[in-house]
Amino acid sequence: MESNAGTADGETVILNCIEPNGSSLHEDHEEIVISTVEVGQWDLPSLAHRPIIKIKANRQRLVQQSSYFHGLLCGSFSESCFDSISIHWDMESLLSMLRFLFGCSLDLTSESFLPLYEAALFFGAEKLLLVCRSWLNYVTSEGRIRPPQLHLGDLVHIWEYGRENATDFIPQLTDCLARNFIWMTSCDSFHNVPFELLLSCVKHPCLTVDSEKHLCDAILLWLAANTIPYDLLNSTGDARVAIFTEIRTSLLPLPFAAGKRRCPLFSKFAERSVNAILSLATSSSFSLANILGGGDFSQLRIRLNEYTKILDLSGCPQISSPLLLLSMLPFSYSVDTMLTKKLNQLSLKLERSNMDVSRIPWENFPVLTFEAVEVVDVSNCPMLHLEAAIECFSKSFPSLTTLKAAYTLNFRTMKLYQLLQKCPLLSDIDLTVESNPVIPAKVSVISSFPAVKLQISTSFNEETCPAVPTFHFPRRLWNITKLILEGRTDIYDSDLHNIAECCPSLYCINLNACTSITDSGISVILLKCVGLHSIFACDTLFGHNCVLSLCRDISRFDGVAMKMEKNTNSSAYKLQILHIGGCKGISEITLLELIAQTHRVRSLCLRETQLDDNSLYKFSGSSLEMLDVSDTKVSCHAVGHVVRRSPHLKCLIARGCRHLLQEENNILENSPTLSYNCPVLYYELGKSCNLEEISIGWGFSFFSLEALRPAIKMLRTFIVGLGGSLGEDGLKLVPTFCPWLETLILYFQVISDSVVRNILETLKNLQVLALCYCFGEISSLSFQFSAPCLRKLKLERVTAQMTNDDLLTLAQNCMNITELSLLGCRCLNSESQDTISNGWPGLISLHLEDCGEVTAKGVTLLMNCQALEDLLLRHNGLGIDRNFIICAASRMPLLRKVALDVCDAKDGDFDLPDFTDRRFLSIVKIARCNLKRRTLYSIKSGPCTTPVHAETLILTWDSEKLSRTVVKERL
Repeated sequence: MESNAGTADGETVILNCIEPNGSSLHEDHEEIVISTVEVGQWDLPSLAHRPIIKIKANRQRLVQQSSYFHGLLCGSFSESCFDSISIHWDMESLLSMLRFLFGCSLDLTSESFLPLYEAALFFGAEKLLLVCRSWLNYVTSEGRIRPPQLHLGDLVHIWEYGRENATDFIPQLTDCLARNFIWMTSCDSFHNVPFELLLSCVKHPCLTVDSEKHLCDAILLWLAANTIPYDLLNSTGDARVAIFTEIRTSLLPLPFAAGKRRCPLFSKFAERSVNAILSLATSSSFSLANILGGGDFSQLRIRLNEYTKILDLSGCPQISSPLLLLSMLPFSYSVDTMLTKKLNQLSLKLERSNMDVSRIPWENFPVLTFEAVEVVDVSNCPMLHLEAAIECFSKSFPSLTTLKAAYTLNFRTMKLYQLLQKCPLLSDIDLTVESNPVIPAKVSVISSFPAVKLQISTSFNEETCPAVPTFHFPRRLWNITKLILEGRTDIYDSDLHNIAECCPSLYCINLNACTSITDSGISVILLKCVGLHSIFACDTLFGHNCVLSLCRDISRFDGVAMKMEKNTNSSAYKLQILHIGGCKGISEITLLELIAQTHRVRSLCLRETQLDDNSLYKFSGSSLEMLDVSDTKVSCHAVGHVVRRSPHLKCLIARGCRHLLQEENNILENSPTLSYNCPVLYYELGKSCNLEEISIGWGFSFFSLEALRPAIKMLRTFIVGLGGSLGEDGLKLVPTFCPWLETLILYFQVISDSVVRNILETLKNLQVLALCYCFGEISSLSFQFSAPCLRKLKLERVTAQMTNDDLLTLAQNCMNITELSLLGCRCLNSESQDTISNGWPGLISLHLEDCGEVTAKGVTLLMNCQALEDLLLRHNGLGIDRNFIICAASRMPLLRKVALDVCDAKDGDFDLPDFTDRRFLSIVKIARCNLKRRTLYSIKSGPCTTPVHAETLILTWDSEKLSRTVVKERL
């Protein structure tokens, strides 16, 4: 509030406030006179730009509030008897200080703090100094920085001021930035942080990061911005690279560490990191004894503190239950012999993947509690005993709400309820695994073999661990709202019944590719979980019963005359996400009824269903943001109907819709007002939508692209499939029309070197590029431009003349690729393995098919791609050893999928892994070919050796069994 001190005793003094650099601030030099009597009405924004301001101020108030004015106005200085004095100071901070001295409130920010602090220090305003210090203590002691209140650049200036003037607030600033390190690295001014401050934060015990990867990325980002190009070529050129020793490189994700082997500044550290990771991940007998026996094990302690909210260990095959437990125990355990012995015994028990962890005496191990942890991600951690890890989480992370454990095959689904029960606040669970390629609706099964059950050996009796169903629910778990079980073939109808009983608050369920559940099983959970608004059930038996459950009281279907009335009480009416792509069990009439009820849906996937125009015309919603109607019978008119009703549409996927072409042509022929320059569907899209993703095929042309132009200015993903024809002119316009494109996938398009060069040179954000079965070949000239952002590259039947040298050029200019697929590069030989393994050491996916003689001399060098998760080698030369699958699984700890062809087997076949040998493998596909039959014309020219696909053997593992199936398709 405004003070009355301005008129306390009637004695005033004129302060001639002069901006030191005021000559250039304001052209208007009119004298401004203001009074502290009206201090609350000062217009600071306009006054701050005045070079000179006269202020009538109460002398006594100034003397009381400021030691500077006390000495000046009451001491022996000549100014003490003057009616006016001159003050040369920054105008804005001076006025703000005077407002505070005369009773107005102070609005401190990180920008205004330092000028006010300096003013308070110079003028001896002790109360203002106290307020400034209190404010700084408050904002730096909060758990999380509030960006509108604090800016990194300002905090850096405060830190630099503190260092230069030896103030005592440097430790609290360092502490604050260490706790908020992730926020600091996300700021645009991060590269301006002084190295001393960065190093102090990195060494700080309260350094808080989600993972070591984030810390490493941040340091590399800073060094890249602050290191001269010469030193970038030499890891010893800058002494500041010693900061890398603060990174716990043994805890980096394997794909990340492997990929950084090509980073000049980090290559040596990356090499050591990969070796340490593989040593931990591939050890057949690993326990805490291995860790504690090595002396200093601080590099193996996961970085946890009281401020940690997210713990991300994804992609770390070295993370085991003993190592996890070690990080949650007090550091003193490393020097206590008796406690160390107990830890070793516990770690040996945990190595038994099928033991009952409930029998472990956890009370002997007082794990530390980290109450701030809310999210844990242990996806892709094959060595982690998840059940034991959950025991640790339940004790150390009482606030845990989200658990991501994707690709964890060793977790038995029958333990799911125990998981939910031990972590009472858990609401979001992800147990995704690799989707089984044997989808009944998509493949033709030639033969199948009885499943081989995993033999579970137990040392405890049935009384201790009785045979119980997957869920045993003495009480309901109301916190569980989101459950992702995608790809799990060990989920059955009985499990869904029990989930419906114990998790009534579910609002999101993901059952995509859960092939062991039926229509009836899914319908139960849809019926009982009344709050469900997000359903993912693609490639399942979702069908008539599920639709009945969603529509509830709509039980009659009259195919002749159907009266459609909105049932606002139905589950379907409240749905926000409905993904049922590939569900062939839904009839056209049933699908029509369902779509008519989905009034609030935002994301709708109906690919490969019986969808037709009649069903789509019944859509009455207006909130749609994503629509997938690929491979259905819809026409452009019906899709246009949905588009007109969906102004917020961001994503349209309509590949494989042949009727789009037929209908479009009919409309154009019958309507004289339309021309090929304005196709109907794309005109509607261009008129009303701002798309971020579009996937289209039949009927899409250069003219369609022109009509679509207003809608694709912010497009991120562009896919053109079979039936689309952009031509070279159209493809050259794509970078102009879609400058923010991140994914570009082209099938059966006309391409050339000039087209590809234009794409790579212009689209600076491009991360995914796929050119498949296109017309016209491209050469190494296409990839002579640097594309550092490119992560995924697929070249299928477009680079038949690619040589080893061309591949080397590609590796030099696209060095950050993590997923590579080459098909039909017949000029490559075994030397290309060296280029691939050294050029892209961080590859997680590699597909090589019909690529000359790449594997003719074996695959020794490809084994150096140790971070691979997905490997396909087919028709690349007869030279792959019989034990390749088992060997690859042992040397590539993250490998989940392998696809081979018997044609490449040096000994005519491959050894198949058992449960132990498979390591992390979940899918193995082995194709077999027959020689093409001789024709009348080929007899004279000798035997024909052209291989023709015959069948594919598919092995899939889940937590319970091994399934073997032979299908006709080449998968």
